Amino acid sequence: MTTQSNGVIDVADVSKWYGSVVAVNEVSFQVNPGITALLGPNGAGKTTMLHLIAGLAKCSDGQITTLGEPVRNNPSLYQRVGFMPEHESVYGFYTGRQLVEFSAKLYGLSPLGEAVDRAIQIVGMEDAQNRTMDGYSRGMRQRMRLAAAIVHDPQVMILDEPLNGTDPRQRIEFQEVMERLASQGRTILISSHILEEVETMAGRILLMVSGKLAASGDFRAIRAKLDEQAYQVRIVVDEPRRMASAIVSLDDVDSVSFDDDGSIVVLSRKVATIQTTLPRMAQENGIRLTRMEPIDESLESLFEYIVER
Repeated sequence: MTTQSNGVIDVADVSKWYGSVVAVNEVSFQVNPGITALLGPNGAGKTTMLHLIAGLAKCSDGQITTLGEPVRNNPSLYQRVGFMPEHESVYGFYTGRQLVEFSAKLYGLSPLGEAVDRAIQIVGMEDAQNRTMDGYSRGMRQRMRLAAAIVHDPQVMILDEPLNGTDPRQRIEFQEVMERLASQGRTILISSHILEEVETMAGRILLMVSGKLAASGDFRAIRAKLDEQAYQVRIVVDEPRRMASAIVSLDDVDSVSFDDDGSIVVLSRKVATIQTTLPRMAQENGIRLTRMEPIDESLESLFEYIVER
């Protein structure tokens, strides 16, 4: 069965609910060749959305097609789609090569050798392929799991939080692999909750919050939205009211409030300046500063800001 589709992945008015819980709410977008990032805070509906696109879950409403075909109960389509879930389900005693061979068998590939060799070479793990998975670093495991997801040479790749837990060097290595695969004409959809992880890699970003699509565009447009927003910083001191009185005099502060636990919440568009000014202010006033942390490390506040606009 083939239906008309305008994108390689076409999501049209899709909703998914579990009883009274709405996980995805009337979402529509298209994904074309290249790298597209699906971003949002934890609980935004990203994983549910990827499961729907991969055909692992059924839409409550709406329709999804990939390569012009419906994604649900379509084994022939799955031969052209690679899926890498967020959570690992890998035997530690497997070697990296055994993992990729197992995946190749699941896809019905025969003979295995050439396809397995190619996938491992793509992710640059030839030298470590015969080591056991429990001896790999996080970045190495992610790359070998990617090899297992692409061993059947899929046209479309769906990757759920592939950079989660990786360090900066590992992210660069993973990004290089993604860019090579995208340059071959593949369509790659990657989820993340951190803009910086994907802003240099993805040509387009889709933002989700509370099950809805909040915005889309290239990273410059998303970053511009981010730069417009005021950030919150939480401060814990031994004399919160005296510290708050001093903070309100600063030109870079938009507002000051108290959280339920007595900590101070400062709203400012110049967080970097605030983070250097406040410790000095506390010291000058003889106030003991025990903690200072940004509340907006995830994209949640950005989504709320965009939705409100």
